[in-house]
Amino acid sequence: MFGALNRFISRLDSDSPVQNSSGHGAFGFQVLRNTNLELHIEPWFDFIIGINGRQIDDPDPNLFATEVRNCAGSSVSLGLWSAKGQRIRELQIPVPSSPPSLGLTLQWTPLSTTEDVWHILDVQPNSPADNAGLLPYGDYIIGTPEGIVRGESGLGELVEDHLSRPLRLHVYNHEYAVTRLLTITPSRNWGGTGALGCVLGFGALHRIPAPLNEPPQAPGETLFESAKFSNEETPRHPSPSSSKSFPTQNSNTQQQQQQQQQQQQQQQQQQQQQQQGSLPSVGGGDFLVPATIQFEKKSPPLPPPRTEGSPINQPKLGRKGRAHHGVSPNSAMEEYFKEGEQKSKEQDDSPSVGANSSAPPPPPKAGGPPKAQAPTPESTSQE
Repeated sequence: MFGALNRFISRLDSDSPVQNSSGHGAFGFQVLRNTNLELHIEPWFDFIIGINGRQIDDPDPNLFATEVRNCAGSSVSLGLWSAKGQRIRELQIPVPSSPPSLGLTLQWTPLSTTEDVWHILDVQPNSPADNAGLLPYGDYIIGTPEGIVRGESGLGELVEDHLSRPLRLHVYNHEYAVTRLLTITPSRNWGGTGALGCVLGFGALHRIPAPLNEPPQAPGETLFESAKFSNEETPRHPSPSSSKSFPTQNSNTQQQQQQQQQQQQQQQQQQQQQQQGSLPSVGGGDFLVPATIQFEKKSPPLPPPRTEGSPINQPKLGRKGRAHHGVSPNSAMEEYFKEGEQKSKEQDDSPSVGANSSAPPPPPKAGGPPKAQAPTPESTSQE
């Protein structure tokens, strides 16, 4: 039992150096300056950790320079570690024969120095950070010319030492991949909380991310080529032969002639449709002209004939509602006038209240005794 435990402990001890070499204990030559514009190497972010397929373990710069000079007239292979996304890449660099130099200024530095960055999460308005031009989410404070800043509390101690004094900071913007030097004046009397007036993030979740493949779009530029509005027409897919050639003046005139011919054909079709009584469209669209719409004429049913014995106060026949759909304005007006004429004729032909009426006469008015009748000539002769 104790033998197995000792073997397990020895195995852990043998694995520990490998973990330290690939973790925080890794070193490399940090690029401080690059005078060769043809080399895609970024100062401060890139570390040279290997040369010609071998890892660099010795911090002696003379050995590195000797290896480079031995490759004069050919190319040297460098293994680069980038702090942007913590990625490793290999780069082939040609070495000139006359001055066998790469134009780089290097310093043996641990890779963990790039972890001391502060991410700007929020900036309060009218604060020292806002006046200095710090941008939230995109800016990272990576260092300062005033000295070396290490640890999470390193920036706070530096700010306390520069209260009411200008402080220079190296700030990297992730969205535009630009490093700039800003001057900020920390103060406690600016009207808000904190000496800088911004929220900072530190740690593994706030490391510098990998660079973007494409720069962000400027204000007013389209993000996608396929983006379009709903009122825009869908473009026609050109043929491969037409896509390779540029439009000329002759092609433009041909297109104009074709458009004119299409318009003339549409106008002729509209005229034919109007003559035939079909539904014409305006300009080839889906809109219709109400005045030219023709529908089937539906006249209301005739009322039943009146008889002589029918009462005067006969209920009027209800007029059948006309369907608004399927009736053009012209035909609707004609039917309306015809219906009025028919009603007037019916009123003229209806029997008037008189002798032919079967209704009894009205009763006499009540108001006093009946009047005496005048004597007849016969009665006077008898007396």
